[in-house]
Amino acid sequence: MAFEFRTTRLVEFSETDMAGIVHFTNFYRYMEQAEHAFYRELGISVVMDVEGQRISFPRVHASCDFRKPLRFEDTVEIRVIVREKKAKSFTFDFLFTRLPRGDSDQSEEVARGRMTVVCVAKDAAAGTMKAVDIPRAIGERIEAAPAELLASLDAGP
Repeated sequence: MAFEFRTTRLVEFSETDMAGIVHFTNFYRYMEQAEHAFYRELGISVVMDVEGQRISFPRVHASCDFRKPLRFEDTVEIRVIVREKKAKSFTFDFLFTRLPRGDSDQSEEVARGRMTVVCVAKDAAAGTMKAVDIPRAIGERIEAAPAELLASLDAGP
C-alpha cells in the first residue's frame, strides 16, 4: 500500500501572470495532476468502473498556502502525502518544492496544499452522485501516512 508519491513538472509560460510568477490557481491544477499521477502509479484512476459502479472522487475541500513564488521554467517537485483515509474519503497534503537551477541554487519549499476527495458512485441516467465506501480494489492500494511523517510535516519546513 502507498501513502506517498512525488512528481515534477516544469512551469510553463502560460501558467504565469503579469508579474511573471505562477498564478495561484495553477497550484490547484498541479495538486489535481499530482493526485491523478499518484492513482495511475497504483494502477487506478480518478474515474473508473469498480464492482458494477462508476466511481469518481470529486473535491469537497481544497486549500493552499503560498510561501514563495514559482516562475517560468522553474522545476517544481510536488509531493503527495495521504494525510487521512476514511471509509468514503481521502485527504491529501501537497508539498511544492522548487528544485535548483544551478550549482548555487538550493531546493526550497514554495507552497503547501491540502485536498479532500470523496468517493462517489455516479448514476449517469439520473445525473446524480452518491457518497459510497471506497471500493476494496482502490482502498487496498492506498493508506494513510505514518503518524511520525505527518508530525514532521506539521512541524513545518
